[in-house]
Order: sequence, then structure tokens, then C-alpha cells
Amino acid sequence: METLEIEYIDAGEDFLTAKMPVNSRVHQPMGLLHGGATVALAESVGSAASLMFINTERQEVRGIEIAANHLKAKREGTVFCTAKIIHQGRSIHLWEIKITDEQGKLISLCKLTNMILPRR
Repeated sequence: METLEIEYIDAGEDFLTAKMPVNSRVHQPMGLLHGGATVALAESVGSAASLMFINTERQEVRGIEIAANHLKAKREGTVFCTAKIIHQGRSIHLWEIKITDEQGKLISLCKLTNMILPRR
């Protein structure tokens, strides 16, 4: 979280939002936001969001699948990431995660599946 400078900024009953600066720390060689950094942001927010729905003393979250569609390039500024729950089961959480720019334009759309396991 510190490496990518991810900061959580809002949470609600069914969502979690964070922001991340776009700078040389998250650029690919052409100077654009790296898809891997975008996916790391999405998985970080989606996994943290699952924590809101579990008993963290008895359960753990594991990301088991993530898919991402990168729709728009971003060179600098800030991206915002909002994870919204699609399915909240006892053992599986499914999240829709949107990464947008400062104007609300969609940068990437991700889907994350988390497995909920008993804590060992």
C-alpha cells in the first residue's frame, strides 16, 4: 500500500474507495499507468473491501481470480478505485471494481473473486 501510495478515502455499506497517484513510480516504459499497478490497486481495494464483511478474528480473505480491462491511458494525476460488491456469499465475494480519472472517466474495469477461509 505504501509503495503505490494507495489511500482509502471512502467506505459505505457495499463499497470501498481509494485513490492512487499516477507518477513515475507506477509508469510502464512509455510513461503510462502500468496495467500491473492498476490491477494491484484493484486487488488491494477489493480484498480490503471483503474485510468489511467478515469476522477478521475468525476468517481470512484470499483473492482467487482477477480480470481487468484497461480502457483508457493515464500519464499523470490521480486515479480513483471503487469496489462494489456483486455477490456476498459465506465463502465467496465477487467485486466489480472501477478505476476512474479525476473527471470520472473509466480507466479500467476489473472483476475480483475473493475466497473467505477460516483463520488458522
